[in-house]
Amino acid sequence: MSLIESDKYTEADKREDLKILHSLGYAQELERRMSGFSNFAISFSIICILSGGINSLAQATAGAGGAAIGIGWPVGCLISGVFALAMGQIASAYPTAGGLYHWSSILGNRFTGWFTAWLNLLGLVTVLGAINVGTWGFFAGSIAGWFNINVDTTTATGFLNQIIFVAAITAIQALINHFGIRLTAKLTDLSGYLIFATAIALTIACFAFAQHWDFSRLWTFANYSGDATLNAANELKGDPIWPSKTSTLMVFMLGLLLPIYTITGYDASAHTSEETHKAAHSAPRGMVSSVIWSSVFGYIMLIGFVLAIPDMGDAAKQGWNVFFWTLDSTLPVWLKNTLYVAIFVSQFLCGLATVTSASRMIFAFARDGGLPGSSFLKSVSRRFRTPAVAIWVASILAVLFVWGTSMITIQGASAYSIVVSCTVIFLFFSFAVPIALGLLAYGRSWTKMGPWDLGGPLFRLVSVLSILAAILIFFIGVQPPNDWALEITIGFIVIAAIIWLAFESRRFQGPPLGDRIAERQTEIIAAELAVGEI
Repeated sequence: MSLIESDKYTEADKREDLKILHSLGYAQELERRMSGFSNFAISFSIICILSGGINSLAQATAGAGGAAIGIGWPVGCLISGVFALAMGQIASAYPTAGGLYHWSSILGNRFTGWFTAWLNLLGLVTVLGAINVGTWGFFAGSIAGWFNINVDTTTATGFLNQIIFVAAITAIQALINHFGIRLTAKLTDLSGYLIFATAIALTIACFAFAQHWDFSRLWTFANYSGDATLNAANELKGDPIWPSKTSTLMVFMLGLLLPIYTITGYDASAHTSEETHKAAHSAPRGMVSSVIWSSVFGYIMLIGFVLAIPDMGDAAKQGWNVFFWTLDSTLPVWLKNTLYVAIFVSQFLCGLATVTSASRMIFAFARDGGLPGSSFLKSVSRRFRTPAVAIWVASILAVLFVWGTSMITIQGASAYSIVVSCTVIFLFFSFAVPIALGLLAYGRSWTKMGPWDLGGPLFRLVSVLSILAAILIFFIGVQPPNDWALEITIGFIVIAAIIWLAFESRRFQGPPLGDRIAERQTEIIAAELAVGEI
């Protein structure tokens, strides 16, 4: 996909987009203003190699060392890539907001659609909170000192500062989203270019000021788990990342969480399908392209970072502080501070794009009556053509999640960190369910493909690889110190099954299918007139 794509959106294209949406039983309530590049940029902004690629660094550097990045990053990116390819195939056939839920309903049944919706929704709300907490963490380690702000969250003042910060930036992100997709798209377009420019600048700076270029680090395995996180005085230097001593193979697999945590969120291209020009083409291309560009530029940036690290053993002892420690040790102050500002803005825009994605999921699920208060949550602002209520609900839930879980400790571990460890599991499971259903339905109940078609053999291959990858992610995600994630995941599945059997199986009808689509045409016209769609 070209980064600068001419968006020739003709009346014929518009009619085709409308025809597809109507054929799926939905009205054009949201404003279709996003170009193909904007659709790419919103996924690229959520992936944001300057957010996850920096905030999750310690999972690699305090694990298997340089090889966790030099070898682990491309392996993890390939895992995300097979998901994006399989999802792109389905998104092209069914380009709707809240796409994953819709796919699972059509390719499976009402239960699989409902279950996928909750997996994806919980993942999106918690990841929004996690992204903005990560932005606070970056701010605390880089910019807060300029203003003498207390960032010690073990104190009442520091904890309050964190909550106020997260609430404030989330409110700004929600406000921007409320004012329309045009403003949001312009900012996420800017975010795409800013991420590219900052990643390139950071890479050049790391190469230029590195003490030496030891490329062998990129394939040299170490094992810094357990006691390796202790300093010379046998005292912990920061929080231990992997406190239990484990095998080199396992610690390498744990390091895969760096690319897996980073290269996610590309489902945003599907969630914004109803606001994208030529969505059947643009949404799958946006997903796959965002993964490819993030993988390549992220890898180059991280290679530069690994070369800039003064000593790999000392870096492991820094724990979560490894990024700041490396730049403090390497770059001149003026350059380091300039990069800090650019990275901070990129991380803020990452959260902005995540509000967009989460709110579209809420809107789409509520549109089919899947949520409590659906009639309220599915409302669209006539003036701004945005799902305004869903935007604010997603944002408020994310802040409440951060505030509530940060105050609770379970067996010495923060409830926040425990739940966040489940976030990626929930998200990738929400990807895997429609992919698995698509694999079973392909050529049987699913015979009409979209214009973005991999072909049967390749789609089946990437689908099988995606399912295997989801199992691997689950296995890695429940290892210590995240072992509580196993109980939470199993508990969620059990509770979901009980709720479905006791209540939702009789109440929830799912998206319109078959004759229900034809019956909704009058409602579609009324809904479009209500928001001024001509």
